[in-house]
Amino acid sequence: MSIAAQEHAWCATTPKRAQGIATHGSSLKSVGSALDVLECFATDGELGVSDIARRLGVAKSTAHRLLQTLASRGFVEQDQHSGQYRLGIHVYELGSLALARNELRHAALPFLRQVAMATGLTVNLSVPDGPDIVFVERIENSDGVRILGHFGRRLPAHTASSGKAISAWNRDADLARRRAGFPPRVSKTVRTEADWDRCLENVRRLGYAVSHSESFDGASSVAVPVMHRRQAVASVSVFGPTEVIEPRVDRLVPVLLAASRRITRAHAG
Repeated sequence: MSIAAQEHAWCATTPKRAQGIATHGSSLKSVGSALDVLECFATDGELGVSDIARRLGVAKSTAHRLLQTLASRGFVEQDQHSGQYRLGIHVYELGSLALARNELRHAALPFLRQVAMATGLTVNLSVPDGPDIVFVERIENSDGVRILGHFGRRLPAHTASSGKAISAWNRDADLARRRAGFPPRVSKTVRTEADWDRCLENVRRLGYAVSHSESFDGASSVAVPVMHRRQAVASVSVFGPTEVIEPRVDRLVPVLLAASRRITRAHAG
């Protein structure tokens, strides 16, 4: 599967954030519309005024006004040659601040590095976000770079070992995934609620989750939950080619479990 096809699958199976919050007054409605514009760039690197107008169902003049307002604050920027817009540097700045201020990520980082050193594999720290999981930290090796390319940091929970490990001990994450359904991604993705039930039951029995060709064909991962007050708040996982991961699962799990316990203690302290 090409990188372009993988990105399309990610976008197609990841629901947009709910837009059902009532807004009263033109100011709040404009804020919501501006945020909708930014959401459009989650699936495309560059978009024109007509593209935005069509996606939001608004007049081109309205789309142009929204883009100009966002550009004035650095949230989007316009290519002077093509006239198209892309996300601006201020979005990167705010995203970097969000990561820098994430206490769980800070607590986990030393132990993620230890896992990376011990295994030689790509290591992820993931957190739940609705029906998906988001990788808030990733330490890549060459195999991870080769498989992931410039792929995004969000995946539907049912396609990743991290999503399974979290959902097995996080009722809200589990219910959110069930409500969103189980759209297929690649050859072995969980596709039905019955399969999801069996999957989570197995994860609870074993204490860890595995994924083989469920997010990327030919790639596998192993994940364990990071617990807080008997609920999974995150997961730590290793990722790589299936031929590398599959024979090593029994040796990888103790390394991940030790890291998870240390992250929990560090975060609680």
